[in-house]
Amino acid sequence: MSAPGAALLTRSPASGGGRGLAAQLLLALVSGGYAVGAALGWGSEELAKIMGDFGLSTAGLLAAVSCYHYARTIDRRERPAWLMFAFSSLMGALGNAVWGWYEVILDRPVPEPSLADFAFLCFAPPAIVGLLVLAKRPVTRAGWVCLGLDSWLIGGSLLTLSWSLALANAARTAQSGAPGSVPRAALSLAYPLLDIALVSMVLVLHFRRSANNRSAVNTAIAALALTVLSDALFTSPLLNTTYRSGEILDAGWFAGSLLLAYAPWGARRAEPAGRAAPPRVDRPHSRPITGSLPALTPYLAAAVCTLGILYNVVDGRKVDRVVVFTGCTVVLALVIRQGIMLLDNIALTQELAQKENHFRSLVQGSSDVIMIAAPTGTLRYVSPAAAGVYGRDAEELVGTELAALIHPDDLGRVVHEVRRFLAAPPAEEPTTRIECRFQSGSGEWLNVESTVNRHQGGLILNSRDVTERVRLQAQLQHSAEHDPLTDLPNRALFTRRVRQALTGRRAGDHSTAVLFIDLDGFKAVNDTIGHQAGDELLVEAARRLQDAVRAGDTAARLGGDEFAALILGDGSRDRGAREYQVHEIAERLRATLSQPYRIAGSEVRVAASIGVAFADPGITPSDLMRNADLAMYRAKAAGKDRVELYAPQMQAEVVRKTELAGRLRTALHEGEFVLLHQPVVSLASGAVTAVAAQARWRSAQGILFTPAEFLRVAEHSEGGPSGQDASRAAELGRWLLEEAVEQAAERHRAGHDVPVAVRMTARRLLDRSLPHGAVESLLTRHGLPSGALVLELSASDPRVPFDELERRLAALHRLGVRIALDGFGSGYAAISALRRLPVDLLKLDRGLVEGVVESARLHKITAGLLRIANDLGMQSVAEGVDLPEQVLALRAMGCTHGQGAAFSGPLDEYRLRRALVRGTFPVPGGSVLPALAAGASGGPMVIRRGSNNETPVPPA
Repeated sequence: MSAPGAALLTRSPASGGGRGLAAQLLLALVSGGYAVGAALGWGSEELAKIMGDFGLSTAGLLAAVSCYHYARTIDRRERPAWLMFAFSSLMGALGNAVWGWYEVILDRPVPEPSLADFAFLCFAPPAIVGLLVLAKRPVTRAGWVCLGLDSWLIGGSLLTLSWSLALANAARTAQSGAPGSVPRAALSLAYPLLDIALVSMVLVLHFRRSANNRSAVNTAIAALALTVLSDALFTSPLLNTTYRSGEILDAGWFAGSLLLAYAPWGARRAEPAGRAAPPRVDRPHSRPITGSLPALTPYLAAAVCTLGILYNVVDGRKVDRVVVFTGCTVVLALVIRQGIMLLDNIALTQELAQKENHFRSLVQGSSDVIMIAAPTGTLRYVSPAAAGVYGRDAEELVGTELAALIHPDDLGRVVHEVRRFLAAPPAEEPTTRIECRFQSGSGEWLNVESTVNRHQGGLILNSRDVTERVRLQAQLQHSAEHDPLTDLPNRALFTRRVRQALTGRRAGDHSTAVLFIDLDGFKAVNDTIGHQAGDELLVEAARRLQDAVRAGDTAARLGGDEFAALILGDGSRDRGAREYQVHEIAERLRATLSQPYRIAGSEVRVAASIGVAFADPGITPSDLMRNADLAMYRAKAAGKDRVELYAPQMQAEVVRKTELAGRLRTALHEGEFVLLHQPVVSLASGAVTAVAAQARWRSAQGILFTPAEFLRVAEHSEGGPSGQDASRAAELGRWLLEEAVEQAAERHRAGHDVPVAVRMTARRLLDRSLPHGAVESLLTRHGLPSGALVLELSASDPRVPFDELERRLAALHRLGVRIALDGFGSGYAAISALRRLPVDLLKLDRGLVEGVVESARLHKITAGLLRIANDLGMQSVAEGVDLPEQVLALRAMGCTHGQGAAFSGPLDEYRLRRALVRGTFPVPGGSVLPALAAGASGGPMVIRRGSNNETPVPPA
C-alpha cells in the first residue's frame, strides 16, 4: 500500500469531523462550567461538597464506562490498556463516592486511613500498566533494558527532587512514633510515589508511543497528566492542609476524568468501531527538537538529581541517605544507558559497512544504465542493466566510442553540451542532463535521458529509457494544440500557422486568406435538443470543414460554434481573380455547413456566416484575424448565412466608434457637458408645469451641440460587451441625474417649485453602478422634495428583468417620485408596462407628433393612445411639438401637456429662471375646451393616482 493510499484510508469523514467538534465544545463547556462553579463556591457549602465528591465520582464512573465500552469494541493488543484505564477510573470514582458518603451522608470528617484512600491508591497502578501496554514495544533485549532505564531515570530524578522538597518531612513524621503518624505518613508517601511512577510512564510513552490510534493515546496521556498534576497540587504542603471539597482543585480531576471518557470517542472518529485500524505509513519528516528530547532525557534526569542534592547542601541540611542512594542509582542507570548506546553505535557502524557493500550490488543491479567514459570518449564501464535497456550486453559496449551510440542528428548537440559542461566550474555546475537517441541492439532508436557527472577527467552517465515519456509528451502537445471535441487545431495552433504563413518564404504572398466562420442558430440547437446534440453537430461541422479545405490549408475550431480556415496563397498577382477564387471557396464552405445535419434521429439545420480577410502587405497575424472577425460580424449583421469580404471601411467604422467613445470619455472627465432644460407647457393654459433636463456638449469654441452621436455610443455601450464603454455610459447617466437634481433644488430654494424630468433607461435604473437607494440619497443630500422629480423611463429592453424593474419603480413611487413612460407608442412592451408599472405620465413619442396634422391614420392612432391615458387617469406629454397646428390638434385630442419649439427650445439656467418668473407661454388658439378646463388647468402637473393594477373610472 502506498503512503497516499494509507493516508486516504485513515482520513475521517467530514460528518465525523463535525460531530468531533461538537463533542469537544461540549467537553469544554462542561469542564468550564464546573471550574466556574468551583471558583464561586457553588453557592453553598453543602452543594460544594456534593459537587466536589459525587460530581467527581460521576465523572470517574463515566470515564470507566466509556473506556470499558471501547475496549469491548476493539480487537487488538490495546484492549488491555483501555480495560486498565476503565478499572483505574472506577477506583477513582469509588474513592470519591466513599469520600462523599462521609462528608455528605454521614456529615463527618473522612477518617485517615479509609476505604477512599485504598481506592485512590488503586488508581495509579492500573493506569501505569495501561500506559506500558500502549508504549511501543522494543524489538530487542537492549531495547527493553533501555525502556526500564529511561523509566528509572525519569522516576528516580523526580523522586530525588520530591524527597528533597517534601517527602523527607513525611518520612521523619512516621519515624517520630506519634499515634496515627505511621498510616498518615505512609499515605502521604504513597500518593506522590505513585504519581511519580505515573508521570515517568507518561513521559516515556510520549517519547515511545505507538503510531496506532495516536488520537486516543494522546488524549488519554493528557487526561492522566492532568490528573497527576491535580494530585501533585493536592499533596503539596500549601494546599494539603486547607483543601475542602468543591474547590477549584476539583476542576482538574473533573476535567481529567471527562477527557479520559472522551479519548475513545476521539479514536472512533479516526476509524469505524469494531474494525481493525489500517496500517499507517508514516511519511518521513524532520522534527529536530522533539527528536532530540529522548537523547537528552538521561542528562536531564542527572541534572534533576543534582538539583535535589544541591538543594540539601545549599539549605545547610545533611544530605539524606535516600537522596544519595537514589542519585547513585540514577547515575548508574545513566552509565549503563550510555554503554548500551555505545554498543549500538558500534553495531550501526558495522551495519553501515554492510549497506555500503549492498549499495555496490544495487549499482550492479540497477535498472538505470551506469556508464563511465574515459576522457577520449571510450566506454570503460557499463553496468549490466544495459542488456535490459539497450538490448546489448555490457561487455559488448565496453571499449566502444560513446559517439557511435548516439543518433547522428543529435551528436552535434550532445558534443556541444558536453564541452560546455566540462568547461564550466564544477562548484557552479556539478551535473548536467542530456537527452538524445541511443541505438539499441535491434537497430531501433531509443530516447535516452542521461545525468552526467565528472569522473577523473571523464564522465559518469546515469542513463534511463524515456521513450514512453517522449511519446506521452507528444500526445500532450497534440492535446494542447488541438480542440478536444473535434480534434481540429485550436486558436493557439491556428494563430501560429497564420504567423508562419505571413513570414518566411510566403512573406511576399498576399493572396493568403483567413476565413472566420460562425454557425447561425447553433444556440437554438443547444437549447432545444440538448448540449449532447450540439456537440455532435460541432463534430459533424468540423468534419465537413476539414473535408472542404485543401490538403495544405488549415481548418481550426476557435471555440464555441466559431471555426476558422487558413487558405494559403498560390502566389497569384491578380487580386481580383484571387478574391473570386477565395470567395468561391467560402461559398462552398457556407453551402456545405448549411446542409441539414442528422442529429439524434432528427434533421437539424444551421446556417454559416463567413468573413474573409486577405494578407495585405505588412499585416500582422492578429490584424489579419481581426479583419476576418470584423467581416464575419458584418455578415451576421447583414442577415446571416452569407459571405462578406473585409473592406477597410469596416475597420474605419470601428475606429470611428472608438474615437467617439474616447471623445465621450474626455468630455465627461473635463466637464465639457452642460445641462439645459426645456419647459413642459400646459396645452390648456400655457403654464410651465415642468422642465425636462437635456445634456449638451460644449465645443472648444464655446458652441453647444446636441450630443446625439455621443448618446448613441453610450446607449450602444450600455448593452454591449465592453465594460469600459458601459462604465462611461453609466458615468454620463449619473452626471445627468445628479446635475438635474442639484439645479432643481437650487430653483426650489429660489421659489420655483417646478418638477424636473430626467430621462433614464430601465437598464440604467437597475444597473449595479447605480446602487439601490442612490436616487433617494441624492434627493436627501440636495434637499429636493421627492415629488419634484419625474423619471422618464425610456428604451425598454427585453433583457431587463421586469419583476425587478416593477419593484424598483414601486419603491420610488411610494417615496413620491413620479414615473413617466417615455416614447409611448413605440417599443415592444408599452401595454405590459401600463399594466404592471406604477406609471403617472405618458410621454408620446416624437414620431407620433410629427405627422399628426398631415396623416389621418397617425391622427387616429395618437387620439386612441391619448384616450387610453385619459381613461387610466394619467396626464400626457407630447414631445417634439414644434408647430401651432400640432398644438391645436393635440389639445383637441385630449393631450394635456406639450414640449417643443412651439413654446420654447432648451434654455440655460438664466433664461429658464426668466421663463419661470413669467410663468406662461402663449398658446395658439386661445379657446380652452371645457373638458380640459375641468381636469387640466394651467397649474402644475396634477397626478390622479390609482392602483397600477386597476383602471379608475374617469369623472363624468
